Amino acid sequence: MNTQTKENYFLSQPHQPFFLIGIINAIIMMLIFALSYKGIFILAIDLKIFHVYSLTFLVFMNLFTGFLFTTFPRFNQSNVISKKYYINTFLSSIFASILFIIGSLISVELSMLGMFSTFITQLLIVAKLRTIYRSGHAPDKTDSFWILNANYFALLGNLLFIVSLYVSVALNAAINISFYLYLIFLAFSVGQRMIPFFSHSFAQKNKNFIKIIFTLFIAKTLFSSFEIKIAEIVVDLLLGIYMILEFKRWELRPFESPAILWVLHLALFWLPVAFLLSAFSLLGEIYLDTSFYFLNIHLLAIGFLTTLLIGFGTRVTLGHSGQAPHADRFTTTIFIFVQVVVIGRALFSLNVAFGWGLGFLFDISFTLWLVLFLIWSIRYAKVLITGAKI
Repeated sequence: MNTQTKENYFLSQPHQPFFLIGIINAIIMMLIFALSYKGIFILAIDLKIFHVYSLTFLVFMNLFTGFLFTTFPRFNQSNVISKKYYINTFLSSIFASILFIIGSLISVELSMLGMFSTFITQLLIVAKLRTIYRSGHAPDKTDSFWILNANYFALLGNLLFIVSLYVSVALNAAINISFYLYLIFLAFSVGQRMIPFFSHSFAQKNKNFIKIIFTLFIAKTLFSSFEIKIAEIVVDLLLGIYMILEFKRWELRPFESPAILWVLHLALFWLPVAFLLSAFSLLGEIYLDTSFYFLNIHLLAIGFLTTLLIGFGTRVTLGHSGQAPHADRFTTTIFIFVQVVVIGRALFSLNVAFGWGLGFLFDISFTLWLVLFLIWSIRYAKVLITGAKI
């Protein structure tokens, strides 16, 4: 009986398989991107599409799904997701990942099939989240409403990516909708709910905060899609300043918190900082007539999103394996190392902007990403697969 339980542990909770495939894809997709970027081989699809799409829908989507399939029923006071349903969704995600990778190496048509398969996986995810939202008995579903809506934008972004394989003008909208209205807004929606709760913040919640942020995100998405930089700068400044003022009101006290908590505080404060730096980088692009090579996107994607997911992922992995959500010295080093990854990617953007000629910074940047997910895997994969104690 114990042996059977051990064998089946990996699929016993929804976060375990989705976290693992997300981590594996983070390594594989970045490796393929880097090798193609360096000209070692040529992909069948546009390199930008591969990079953004694979990270959004094959890495981050799986990590989000593991978290939401575990916590969303609790948010809404609903029944847990059946094992059969989340296993079928997991298998669908594996199939979509494999098909997309093979397609990207062979043909646009096969890549499109892989993307359609990912879209089908998304439909399974969003349909379940919608059912949970509608059937739950929680008296306040405000946060769940925004989380669900972010997932609706994910569906739209995915469809636009598929269209962009043949209609290139759709690519900007696909990237911005998927990035700002799905990835960043979803992570923000979860973070603004959970981080004050974990931090025992007693500040009264501003009911208009998330509505205002969503409105500004819509504006950011539109202006970025149509490359209206002056308007985008204004929105970035509004987002950065407004978030800092609101986060300060929460009195989170990161310097008095354990590592498993201050990493979430760090991620949260990366959000306004990234938007403020985005405003300055866009201003620099206008007046210096240069490109900061997606500096603003990577500050959000690594500084905020990756830090947040590593923090939440570690907490969920430990807590749902019957262990105290505690970060020892090794795990704290991982949290700090995420910031090294941010700096590495930022330096590469600055290298492009100012023509330093330090091409090796790209190699350092993507290597740091690979090392981050490898060391996290070394530490926590055995917990996800077997429930091992650390």
